[in-house]
Amino acid sequence: MRYSPNSVSRLRQFFFITLAFATISLAGCGSSAWPGSATPNTHVPLSAPTSTSSSTSTSTSTATSSSTSTSTSTSTSTSTTTPTVLLYNGSGTSATDVVAVEAQLATLKLTYATANTSQLDGMSQTQLKAYKLFIVPGGNSITIGNSLSKTATTNVRNAVSNGLHYLGICAGGFFGGYSIYNGLDLTSGAWFNFYADHFKGINKEAVEISFPSSSKLDIYWQDGPQFTGWGNIVGKYPDGTPAIVEGSYGNGFVILSGVHPEAPASWRTGMTFTTSLAVDLAYADTLITSALNGTSLKHF
Repeated sequence: MRYSPNSVSRLRQFFFITLAFATISLAGCGSSAWPGSATPNTHVPLSAPTSTSSSTSTSTSTATSSSTSTSTSTSTSTSTTTPTVLLYNGSGTSATDVVAVEAQLATLKLTYATANTSQLDGMSQTQLKAYKLFIVPGGNSITIGNSLSKTATTNVRNAVSNGLHYLGICAGGFFGGYSIYNGLDLTSGAWFNFYADHFKGINKEAVEISFPSSSKLDIYWQDGPQFTGWGNIVGKYPDGTPAIVEGSYGNGFVILSGVHPEAPASWRTGMTFTTSLAVDLAYADTLITSALNGTSLKHF
């Protein structure tokens, strides 16, 4: 079959438009403006500080105060404190959602460190396992995956398998699943698509999420995934597809959320919510706490 030059041009345009939509697919969420707030005071350096204290004591006493003796010894104690949570803020993450998650960590009084792309690339499985929970917030899951080395995603996957817990929010949910764009694949090959409203031309809205207790919450959604095919369903979208799921990968506990309960007031501008901001933020705390402790939530 032969095509005219005009037909070939149109086919090329169609191909690139299709490719563009495919690239937008699985991108993620969370790009609205953050109104600004004080830096949470539970943030600590990525490399845990080492504090060294020296005390002089007599060889015949355990007292820490110095005393006169013909024989003395000097002991040096070194203690290293590792924060509980590691929050990813590298390429592809939404800076505004990073701040939103930080605000909730501060509310919970959880110590946390942040890691950018190069820092996560340089972390070993042992270093990752020093934390209890790894959080990847909203943003663009393709950029997140493509910006990291295969070694980094392999180290995270193995750390989760060996007991590190994982919370993925929106783009972090996409990233937690299987992806050709260097995803973590904590779901044993399960791949996730957008929630259906994305294909209706809706990119952000208040979505009513149903829970097993029959309660419902309006939660901010922005191009987030639905999780058909993996885990226990904690919350459902209005069409019945999974909005929040939980499960295990090896010894690690995993929660994936397609919605943003941590979304600040400014993200709600122009939308109508029946659920108060305080209630949604409290649910964000519930997700973080559950993921941190590996505690299963009620599920369908």
